[in-house]
Amino acid sequence: MIVPIHLTNRFIFIIHVFFPIKSNKMIRAVLVMNTQGKPRLAKFYEFRPVEKQQEIIRNVFAVLCSRPEHVSNFVDAESFFGPDARLVYKHFATLYFVFIFDGSENELAMLDLIQVFVETLDKCFRNVCELDVVFNYSKMHTILDEIIFGGQVLETSSTEVIKAVEEISKLEAASSSINLVSKSVSSWRSR
Repeated sequence: MIVPIHLTNRFIFIIHVFFPIKSNKMIRAVLVMNTQGKPRLAKFYEFRPVEKQQEIIRNVFAVLCSRPEHVSNFVDAESFFGPDARLVYKHFATLYFVFIFDGSENELAMLDLIQVFVETLDKCFRNVCELDVVFNYSKMHTILDEIIFGGQVLETSSTEVIKAVEEISKLEAASSSINLVSKSVSSWRSR
């Protein structure tokens, strides 16, 4: 199949769905949790039963809270994600942002991707805090889906992500304002 080169990253994932490309590079999970260990966002890109996901979240939190402040943000995640898994995290205020990925991914690139994610959240929520994450759960998922889809990085520019999120918000607002039942029919039903 011939695919035009002018396709943007959003359309590339459609091609991957119909014509999967084998790639060793993959993000396995994205977690956002507070300093008490409560998950505020948990997105797994490989199937895991709910019980296993909860166990992974507990194990990741146990590792993060036991690490001193002055050590590296890179951790081997083989014990709870299998061989060749790595974990990168950043601690901002009361939240831990955690990316778990294959060992073939670049650790510094993943750390930078966390920064892009947090910067985008900051721009969308004006200094993001834990309450923004809790009360704007769907918007946070939309932002994450614009950056990472299916475990693959789609966009690394926070400006482009914000543009896409604003377009999605406009479409959602427009679709919710459309009245699918004409006024004459709705007045007839009320008789």
